[in-house]
Amino acid sequence: MKKYLLSLLLFTFCLSACAQNNAQNKYGLKIVNDFQVYKASVEKNPNLELVDIKKAIPSVALDIRYATKNNFMKQVMYKQARAFARKPVVEKLKLIQAELKKKGYGLKIYDGYRPYAVTVSFYEKASDKNFVANPKKGSKHNRGCAVDLSIIDLKTGKDVPMPTPYDSFEAAAAPHYTNLPTQIIKNRDFLINTMQANGFKVIYNEWWHFDFVGWQAYDLMDIPFEKL
Repeated sequence: MKKYLLSLLLFTFCLSACAQNNAQNKYGLKIVNDFQVYKASVEKNPNLELVDIKKAIPSVALDIRYATKNNFMKQVMYKQARAFARKPVVEKLKLIQAELKKKGYGLKIYDGYRPYAVTVSFYEKASDKNFVANPKKGSKHNRGCAVDLSIIDLKTGKDVPMPTPYDSFEAAAAPHYTNLPTQIIKNRDFLINTMQANGFKVIYNEWWHFDFVGWQAYDLMDIPFEKL
């Protein structure tokens, strides 16, 4: 009898755990927030892995603003200054880095995968909702399929001049804004054309934000950096 009761309790616990792992959030979204569930999915499909970009491409520069207070939120949002993306995304970035190097440039990464909980915080506190993802839909960042980036000059190590700073809410941040010096437009368009020729698409209001073509195949995630 005791063995039966113990088995029943274990079965009930497993059902409860599975229900929690598969439960939808208040917006009806499926969010993967259990590390073991994530690991199991990677074992079945290696392309689902969230890869550390710097480890995969040591030559990229990192400027992870959300691990500092130097961002539009004015507070630290990440516990670690790291950038992740799904394996196919990183493979594309590796090709882009090699292509840029031939021309004297290199990538600077500002952000990659972003846990869903951080997107919720952004939306709750941002003054301009047009520049942050709505948690009702989630972000491509939450799927590990978006990267915020720019380029640097390899000779000087300095940023290549762009229309605005990163995370600017100015109208000039839009990729098709034209009231800019010719060289600035040339720099911006070079970056955008390079990214879009390699499987990414710039979004309408941020010259630095690129979505991976095929993002729909990846779940929204809420796994913190320190577990990856």
